[in-house]
Amino acid sequence: MNTRERFLAVMNFDANVTPPKWEFGYWASAVRRWYAEGLPRRVGLSDAIPDGEGVTGPGLAWRRDRPRDQDVLAACALDEGMERVPINILFCPVFRDEILEDHGDWVVRRDSEGVVRRERRDRNSLPRFVGWPVQSRDDWERLKAERLRPTLEGRFLCDWPKEKARLRSRTFPLAIGGSQGFYGTPRALLGEENHLMGFHDNPDLIKTLINDLCDFWIALFDRVLNEIDVDLALVWEDMSYKTGSLISPAMVREFMLPAYKKITAFYRDRGIKIILLDTDGQCSSLIPVFLDGGITGLYPFEVNAGMDVVEVRKAFPALQMLGGINKMAVAAGPADIDAELAARAPALQRGGYIPFIDHYVPPDVSWSHFTYYRRRLTGLIETSVGK
Repeated sequence: MNTRERFLAVMNFDANVTPPKWEFGYWASAVRRWYAEGLPRRVGLSDAIPDGEGVTGPGLAWRRDRPRDQDVLAACALDEGMERVPINILFCPVFRDEILEDHGDWVVRRDSEGVVRRERRDRNSLPRFVGWPVQSRDDWERLKAERLRPTLEGRFLCDWPKEKARLRSRTFPLAIGGSQGFYGTPRALLGEENHLMGFHDNPDLIKTLINDLCDFWIALFDRVLNEIDVDLALVWEDMSYKTGSLISPAMVREFMLPAYKKITAFYRDRGIKIILLDTDGQCSSLIPVFLDGGITGLYPFEVNAGMDVVEVRKAFPALQMLGGINKMAVAAGPADIDAELAARAPALQRGGYIPFIDHYVPPDVSWSHFTYYRRRLTGLIETSVGK
């Protein structure tokens, strides 16, 4: 079986099929450390990629505008990774990426998504966000008219006819969406504080953003799916932190559940049965809402936020899962790695689960510990699957 076939079988809970050997991704600083510790440099990383930027692994559907690892994949014999339909699914045209103020070591910059940030010139620390593209209903209406038309013109990130021919003969899973959501995207448009306050102070604007975005993506994806078939759909939210959701499940039901139901019904009508949602942090209280909305799976299950794939499997036996291996245990070394993998092993026995580290691998993980973990995980999978 090729990787695409194995992915589809595992997501269909075939417990006799070995899940793909994948990782979510790595911080660029981790990969650079690994080169110094023995990772063969066949492709390398561009010096232009900041240490604090994530490098896509095979378990995170690759966007063409993001760095993608090739060297860890080859050295650890990982399987070919998921990809996304190479299309811009938000602003078209994008904002001009430009420096608005130059203060030497730090600058104020507007990025391609219209967010204004104060950041170090070398971009090796977290930025401070200071401005966003939507502050009012008028801003939103203007943005829709200027940059959110559901047309394919100008949206493909490559030579689409050539790429389409390659994708039609693919041996890897192909996804649609992935950088959009009904919490995540309004937050990016309004800013964290304005967004959270808006649920109370301006609920009509929040609902308008969600409903308009849902209609926009359905119209856009309908055109994309006339061009190419896909294996899964992705939703991005990041709406939880270490101890719980950033908003209550009741608010998710009120504001976002109608949009989840609408877009997942569209996906099912187009033959897409796997709909995965990416949210970090402690999201257990939201899983019933996601399932009611038609979401079929979650990732990456951050262990240090209390997400345990074994317990989640018991509570939600039909939920597809990816991730769930504690990055801190891998950093600690062989004894902790063995204990961590033994703790997660029961989740493998029913299918529907692809194990990998629970987000980008940080630079405190050594190359020797990472390769030990990968060898042990491969052995665990081979002895657990089909049992």
